Amino acid sequence: MLLRDKVCIITGAASLRGIGYATAELFAEHAAKVVVADLAMNEQVAAEIRTSIDRKVGRPAELHGVRCNIGSFDDCRALFESAASRFGRVDCLINCAAVVKSQSFLSITEKDYDFVVDVNLKGAFNLGKAAVEHFVANKGGNIVNVASVAAQRGGGLVGGAHYAASKGGVISLTKSIAREYGPKGVRANVICPSMTETGMLDGMTQEKFQEIVSAIPMRRAGKPRDIAGACLFLASDLSAYITGATIDVNGGSHIH
Repeated sequence: MLLRDKVCIITGAASLRGIGYATAELFAEHAAKVVVADLAMNEQVAAEIRTSIDRKVGRPAELHGVRCNIGSFDDCRALFESAASRFGRVDCLINCAAVVKSQSFLSITEKDYDFVVDVNLKGAFNLGKAAVEHFVANKGGNIVNVASVAAQRGGGLVGGAHYAASKGGVISLTKSIAREYGPKGVRANVICPSMTETGMLDGMTQEKFQEIVSAIPMRRAGKPRDIAGACLFLASDLSAYITGATIDVNGGSHIH
């Protein structure tokens, strides 16, 4: 049980098909106390997540659902306050919340750009700031941000230039937090997945999917559980001396 008694906030966790949910499920298997947060979170969604995780784990999970708009710093601070009120403290933030839009560069409007950057980068900033406040006050903590291979290769297999730019910002933001707050006991790392079988692929044709998969050395897309496994490693004490790192989970689609 790698996370026994650790309290972990996981954002972007409302969809049972997503990386956030897969991470919540895996963390519960490893005895974490899990706070699932999402703009779409409500009592019904939280109950569905709890039922699904309990069935998978085979025992009642310690789970708390919170509605959070990560575009608002006040919401992010309230998320940490709610988690600490429920479980006493927060040890780890896993930020999976994101939006993606597949557009050519010239078709991206300012509105499109602002929407993607507000969620993906400003959201990571707001969550990171709330996390660092809490972690410094409690003498330690751990941040894992989920970025994308799009930030590394210049454009996504799915997302457009605004998506790639927002995720590049997440990488730089994470490294900055790691450097500045390492002396305060705060670790911060980032994971870069490639194309992963979540709802973000809805609308992609089977032909396009197979074209992309055929260029991946491991000849498959990622599963949400693949990214969750990397989150588990970075959230656990197995990675106690790792900070400021970028971990690729991409099946070899970008080797550098």
